Amino acid sequence: MDQALAELWREQGLDQLATLAAVGGYGRGQLFPGSDVDILILLPDQPSAETNDKVSHFIGLMWDIGLEIGHSVRTTDECLREAAGDITIETNLLENRLVAGPAEPWRKLMTRLEAQRDPLAFFEGKTLEQQQRHTRHFGVSNNLEPNLKESPGGLRDLHTILWISKAAGLGDNWDSLVRRGILTLAEARLIKHSEEQLQKLRIDLHLLARRREDRLIFDLQQQVAQAWGLTDTPAKRASEQLMQLYFRAAKTVNQLNGILLPNLRGRIYSQVPRVTQHINEYFHAVNGMLGIREVNVFDKHPHAILEAFLTLQRHPELSGFAPRMLRALWHGRSQINDRFRQDPRNRATFMQIFREPAGLTRTLRRMNLYGILGQYLPNFGQIVGQMQHDLFHVYTVDEHILMVVRNLRRFAISAYNHEYPFLSRLINDFERPEVLYLAGLFHDIAKGRGATTPNWASPTPRPSAATTACLRKTANWSPGWWAST
Repeated sequence: MDQALAELWREQGLDQLATLAAVGGYGRGQLFPGSDVDILILLPDQPSAETNDKVSHFIGLMWDIGLEIGHSVRTTDECLREAAGDITIETNLLENRLVAGPAEPWRKLMTRLEAQRDPLAFFEGKTLEQQQRHTRHFGVSNNLEPNLKESPGGLRDLHTILWISKAAGLGDNWDSLVRRGILTLAEARLIKHSEEQLQKLRIDLHLLARRREDRLIFDLQQQVAQAWGLTDTPAKRASEQLMQLYFRAAKTVNQLNGILLPNLRGRIYSQVPRVTQHINEYFHAVNGMLGIREVNVFDKHPHAILEAFLTLQRHPELSGFAPRMLRALWHGRSQINDRFRQDPRNRATFMQIFREPAGLTRTLRRMNLYGILGQYLPNFGQIVGQMQHDLFHVYTVDEHILMVVRNLRRFAISAYNHEYPFLSRLINDFERPEVLYLAGLFHDIAKGRGATTPNWASPTPRPSAATTACLRKTANWSPGWWAST
């Protein structure tokens, strides 16, 4: 692409009149089969009419030869003014390469842009932009046709990390973040692997769609799966296997994005005073977040892993986990093994999370996001990211389960009694509502063993003896109620 544009630029006689630079994804050196080719044509302060005519003809020729061009034509002062007023333009100019024409105007622009850039404002702008993008894509990556670029856990989340890092002068690739101590080697390997999977998916999707298509739409999921060498099995279609690979890669990106952005924030805001408040022997509050008192607390006291979530659940005034805590928690997952699961202290802590009067849904979602829930409950770990291609489900199995628990929890909150008065009255009469929440958590967990969607035309399914006993202890239950529902 560089060669084609440079030849076209010289043929139009623009080589000494203006500067051609690659920006955006093209400036980053990444072009997918259906990507736009983003360019900046940098004009002198007072371009002649001849220069303007040649530039117009150059742009027309690029469209004529079939290129999808995203172009801007500006002087240096116009670039600086637009970048100051629009973070999207500032980001676009952050990634750039010289393609053709005089180099000196381009170097001067880069120098002035760097001097003008405010890393703090850029960080806040990009994190706000990411939050708005996540909301626009339903706030979860687990929808039926995820956008490989824009959905939470997509390629754009990786771009955001590197943009902020580059704007702060901390490096523009994963290896540079490792050298700076912002990213560990293990994290870098994981993030590179997930990035490679997402990029390969996007390439194959563009090739099969024969156009720019960033959503893994139903019509193409099976074709992409076959291109990846996946085949249908009795338990899972090839497309469902592909989607599980995608969702797991997206979850890894989501997890590391949640770790790296707070760490970058800590580097950029290093001058902000550190305000701490004692909570207990393991944790303290750090600038409105839950932090660990010792970096190796989870290695020395593995039971503190679940206690961290319970502590945050009991302190709603805290906004989340502090950066050091997030990293320690994420790496501490390996401490959760059979011995950990059988420890009565850990079992009691897990059950207490379900008994707390508030915050259950947020806590379970956090545990799922950071891989703790699937590690503690291996059966749950098997259904993380598992798609169900049927008429009944619009989420992956893990998201579907957490939505069910959320709805059950909603019945118990007085503010929502008006929505389903009868159900709210029922659940508030239960002596042990946490048993019902556990039933919700486990109701679809057999999907991880290859269980298929039940045949609704078959006789009414009957609950097991264990389920019957559980229900009888939880509420005034009868077999007739099961059949009627």
